[in-house]
Amino acid sequence: MSSDQANTASSPALHDDLAAQALALHRGGKLAVTATVPLRDTRDLSLAYTPGVAAVCTAIALHPELAHDYTWTSHTIAVITDGSAVLGLGDIGPRASLPVMEGKALLFKQFAGLDAVPIALDCHDVDDLVETIVHLAPSFGGINLEDISAPRCFEVEARLRDRLDIPVFHDDQHGTAVVTLAALRNAARLTGRTLADLRTVISGAGAAGVAIAKMLLAAGIGQVTACDRQGVVSLGRTDLNPVKRELAHLTGATAPGTLTSALAGADVFIGVSGGTITEGTVRTMAPDAIVFALANPHPEIAPAVAARHAAIVATGRSDHPNQINNVLAFPGIFAGALQARAPRITDAMKLAAADALADVVADELAPDRIIPSPFDPRTAPAVAAAVARAAPQHALPATC
Repeated sequence: MSSDQANTASSPALHDDLAAQALALHRGGKLAVTATVPLRDTRDLSLAYTPGVAAVCTAIALHPELAHDYTWTSHTIAVITDGSAVLGLGDIGPRASLPVMEGKALLFKQFAGLDAVPIALDCHDVDDLVETIVHLAPSFGGINLEDISAPRCFEVEARLRDRLDIPVFHDDQHGTAVVTLAALRNAARLTGRTLADLRTVISGAGAAGVAIAKMLLAAGIGQVTACDRQGVVSLGRTDLNPVKRELAHLTGATAPGTLTSALAGADVFIGVSGGTITEGTVRTMAPDAIVFALANPHPEIAPAVAARHAAIVATGRSDHPNQINNVLAFPGIFAGALQARAPRITDAMKLAAADALADVVADELAPDRIIPSPFDPRTAPAVAAAVARAAPQHALPATC
């Protein structure tokens, strides 16, 4: 395919001008490797490479934990995908997913000062993914899983967490959940309620929906009802996969129902499905309703329409207030985990991240400001500090 052809092969969701600008920006990729030590003469060469490097290799061979001090693993993340669930584009394959992985790496660097390497794997089988990532893991300080389709993403992450002694984080699940919880905490504060007061309905029972439900329940939400295309995810259904059956147990849903019926009288709608809800449905929600229509680029309901009946509206888009954006969470979460040398990212660390993120703007709350901007310089440091404090304390710094 020629460059001219590429200029016309853009996503139909993008305006032609924006697509052309994006293609121009991405030419040559968005990343490069730079040196952090000088290489000016033969002495520098002997220190950075042979024979000096042998002393470092020997030290690490004797004390593996020293890799954190003497290699890039203390500040480097692998951003790994199989290209099976990329943004709103679906299963576009590993090669086409690379611009997104490069973008993720760029965000790590910009917002937390972390280096990240985009890795697109040409395999979909769970066993193949897990074994490949396990073999790659010694080169990195953490693994950020990205755009792996559900339900495989749940098993891949769980198995990697069991196999590896470095943080593993599936951002589509947990990053979304952390930012959603933070925004919901502030929305509740702004409307004079607590999380325990809220009856919440989630549209979507994939990676993000399941993680949001689990995090809200862990944070003490009043009630959660999850819905998929067939309606309420309840124990009475016979078509649930193991992940959705576990979700039904966690939420305690036993009776069938539709998304529309579930939303009647509900305090909160959280959409992560790409479906739609009508203005009439929002009208049936409780007073001072909270609507998080997070499907991107097309929210489940137009924000202006939702605002006629809801006290607070959030979306996944950058051109509307209250953007629920994962970049508010994952850079700081990984920075805190690496700082603490945590072997994993725990539920306590994720809850701490959500609390810290909410607190960044706790004194500045308004209906159009329940969450900070990604460019707020307070955000990543606040999240990192909270995550480091909440991390397991048995992983002590190495000395040499």
